[in-house]
Order: sequence, then C-alpha cells, then structure tokens
Amino acid sequence: MLTEKEVSRSWSRMFTTSEIEVATFDRAELLLDELRPESPLRHRLMMELEELRKRHASQLAMAMDQS
Repeated sequence: MLTEKEVSRSWSRMFTTSEIEVATFDRAELLLDELRPESPLRHRLMMELEELRKRHASQLAMAMDQS
C-alpha cells in the first residue's frame, strides 16, 4: 500500500506531464485503490477524477463536432 504522499505525487505527475487518455483514468483508479476508504485524500481525488472525466468527455465531444 502506498502512502498518501506517494499517491498525491503520482497523481500530480499523471495529470500534469502527459496527455490524458482512457488509460490515465484507469491508472488513477488504481492509485485511489491504494488509499484507505475513509481517507480524505481519496475522497478529494475521487471528486477530482470525476471532474476530469467530465472535462475529457466534453473535449472529445467538441473535437468530434469540429471534424
């Protein structure tokens, strides 16, 4: 099991250094599984992941409309 600090660092790298794709969301979920269910960080990152998914879906939809 990873520490909250390790998860937070990996999370930041994942979403700031690469193009976000479906596999990125899968890796993010695996990171969340490393945290205790009652962890405040887990809750915050779950909400952030949900928002990132919505944005990603919106960007894909816009790209499809433009092509």
